[in-house]
Amino acid sequence: MKSSIRTSRRAALAVAVGSVLALTATACGDDGSGSAGDKGNEGSGKGEITFWDNNGGVRTDIWKQIIADFEKKNPDIKVNYVGIPAASAQSKYDTAIQGGGLPDVGGVGTAMLAEVAVQGALEPLDGRLAKSPLKGRLSQNLLDSSKAAGGGDQLYQIPTSSNNGTLWYRTDLFEKAGLDAPTTWDTFYAAADKLTDKGRNEFGFTIRGGEGSIAPALDAAYGQSGITSFWNGDRTTVNDPKNIAALEKYVALYKKDTPSADVNNDFTKMVAQWDSGTIGMLSHNLGSYQDHLKALGARKFRGLPNPAQADGTRVQISNPVDGLSLFKSGKNKAAAWKFIEFAVSRAENSKFNESAGQIPANTDAAGDEWIQKAEPTKLAAAALNGDGTKIVQLPYYLPDWNTISKADNEPNFQKVLLGKMSVRDFLDLLADQLNKAQADWKANH
Repeated sequence: MKSSIRTSRRAALAVAVGSVLALTATACGDDGSGSAGDKGNEGSGKGEITFWDNNGGVRTDIWKQIIADFEKKNPDIKVNYVGIPAASAQSKYDTAIQGGGLPDVGGVGTAMLAEVAVQGALEPLDGRLAKSPLKGRLSQNLLDSSKAAGGGDQLYQIPTSSNNGTLWYRTDLFEKAGLDAPTTWDTFYAAADKLTDKGRNEFGFTIRGGEGSIAPALDAAYGQSGITSFWNGDRTTVNDPKNIAALEKYVALYKKDTPSADVNNDFTKMVAQWDSGTIGMLSHNLGSYQDHLKALGARKFRGLPNPAQADGTRVQISNPVDGLSLFKSGKNKAAAWKFIEFAVSRAENSKFNESAGQIPANTDAAGDEWIQKAEPTKLAAAALNGDGTKIVQLPYYLPDWNTISKADNEPNFQKVLLGKMSVRDFLDLLADQLNKAQADWKANH
């Protein structure tokens, strides 16, 4: 069944690409209404452009503020805003690629970037960025993630923001137990053990066993092993002996230093459980900061970047990066690129990320007042852009990535927690699926 899911997904993508080629000869849209095969043109740099927000509703207000700022500075350009709920953004782009109606510029996250790019819908941005005031002002790690997610050869997305893996810990519980902050893996494991008192229903850590479990598991594996590349040639490193040993140590926390209910917990349940006050540490991204603040108050918790190795080296997997893409079919690319440059400028990118609670892609914004006051974001930004941080780029470009990392292996990770599957067998199976997906991708690109 799972094999047929992946086969049909590849077939659907092939049909989409075929449709693009068929439409190339007849597509005639203007003002951003073309389809993927339409080459568009630079336009006058004035007039109207259409912008699709890929997280409409949640980010509508802040984007409308940025648009108002842009139109005030560029009175000869009007931006038509279209908000699209995050859950339907991928299908909305796919439909427009095949049938016409693409925007001039749109939000495209790394999770969908490769599928949109492979259908010929996006304009390569390396040359534009090289001549832009943004050159040298964007996080290199985020640019690397954007390029890797698009397939690795060209830049199809200007990053705007990133979430980051964060280890949230209860400062009050740590102080009471006489523990240092969990800045390294050794101090993390020591704290998880010391803070656990099962008789009082107190635990040192909560582990993610339900939906979304694979990314934090891989983060823990690579973070401890120190392996800095997802691939060794055309073979994945996920089942390297060092990663196997690291994940075995992490999984051994389950039911020893974590609640047994963790096997079914997604992030919502984990956050609620941690906020109840009986668990010492939680691994989740920056997005839950406001929940913790509301539940615990500012003085009872802190958020640190995921633990480093003993020598201070930090290895972390790439987090999804949100960004803006320029569509090849646009009839006014000059104006659309002006909008991208403006939106990712220091002031506007800072404003956007203060609202979103995420790390700005524009590194000049790192010194802004709101980041200095939001310690978890400040530390995460410093870690993301620090010389001692190595990013393992996950293969978001693989058409099978979401199926493999979710449908195929989230149930298997639960089996690992329950002792029904070994970590070695779990990672060997994952590696086999990834190696086949990588071979298939290379054969068709």
